[in-house]
Amino acid sequence: MSRQREITQKRVLGIAVPIVLSNATVPLLGLVDTGVVGQLGDPVPIGAVGIGAIILSAIYWLFGFLRMGTTGLTSQALGAEDQGEADALLTRALMIGFGGGLALVLLQWAIIPAAFWISPASPEVEALARDYMAIRIWSAPATIALFGITGWLIAAERTRAVLLLQVWMNGLNIFLDLLFVLGLGWGVSGVAFATFLAEWSGLGLGLWLCRDAFARPFWNDRARVLDSARLMRMAAVNSDILLRSLALESVFVSFMFFGARAGDLPLAANQILLQFLHVAAYALDGFAFAAETLVGHAMGARNPRRLRRAALLSSAWSGAIAVLFALGLAVFGPGLIDLMTTSDIVRETTREFLPWMILAPLLGLAAWMLDGIFIGATRTADMRNMTAISAIVYFLAVWALMPAFGNHGLWAALMISFIARAVTLGLKYPALERAAA
Repeated sequence: MSRQREITQKRVLGIAVPIVLSNATVPLLGLVDTGVVGQLGDPVPIGAVGIGAIILSAIYWLFGFLRMGTTGLTSQALGAEDQGEADALLTRALMIGFGGGLALVLLQWAIIPAAFWISPASPEVEALARDYMAIRIWSAPATIALFGITGWLIAAERTRAVLLLQVWMNGLNIFLDLLFVLGLGWGVSGVAFATFLAEWSGLGLGLWLCRDAFARPFWNDRARVLDSARLMRMAAVNSDILLRSLALESVFVSFMFFGARAGDLPLAANQILLQFLHVAAYALDGFAFAAETLVGHAMGARNPRRLRRAALLSSAWSGAIAVLFALGLAVFGPGLIDLMTTSDIVRETTREFLPWMILAPLLGLAAWMLDGIFIGATRTADMRNMTAISAIVYFLAVWALMPAFGNHGLWAALMISFIARAVTLGLKYPALERAAA
């Protein structure tokens, strides 16, 4: 498929819609994992699966740079019609994925105890969670390698393949959950084995979906794959994204801690409203991914006109979804809050802060889309720096606003951080078009 063809509404939607549908399968798996152990009639397995999954997800999240970096670099290679470099990038991503996953397997003796030292649980929950993690950690190479495969497929505009991959993995995981836990009575270990098998089978399917790359000679061209200049560029891009993500995570982790200082009721309200924010992020991710891909193609082709069109079209669709989401929360938010909790006082408190959540997708939209645009352009140093600045702005806003306004001040600080990230990245945008030219 030519990367030089015109960027149209249909092309943007062709990339974005499968990603939105793919993301919709993610929370379903968590619900089933919790539901099947909930049938055991004991709260300990529920807590063990929950804390074990959260710890592993946090560890794997550190490798999220592999998905974003692979998309940006591969889309630029395809835009420049350099299929050899695109295929070599797939091999490099797999090398990083397998290497990082193997390191986690070898270091599990230190990682798992350290995780529970940081986040202790009751002895019963911790014992079962250790069993869960000791099984699942063996699929770390598959899980992290899949980040690279997903990024490569997105760059190639093959997001329907990404959808197939997610549906397969999550569907198999759910089936095996039911078989191992409810059918065979394996308990928490059954949930872990189900995920272990689903992740390794997902890697097999992912490699099969990339079979066209392995049919060409470039993927195992050692001189190209191990070229020092290209390896250094990939390392620079990935390290910038990692540092940017750590800065971003500091904002959201501290948001929960600061909310706890405001009291138990604001903390509970924030937890409910953040679930809505996650849904909004999932819905808008597809258009950010479209921006990554199409901006990368335009940058590789050295075509600033296409870069601008890719940024505008993907952002316009994302803006429309954000407005619909905000309107939906304004109308249905109180009812959704009632479904999330049966406590009248928590419902009342959450409704008090609901207007901030209605504003969140509207004020966060520009920052989220600019992230995708800058990833596609691989201007990751700018992303790193501007995210660090917005994090500093957030902490200063918390310091200034929370003493006077409590939890409202905390939400205001989060909105200010969104705006700060959008403004600082927006000021850097003209440099992208100049670089493309």
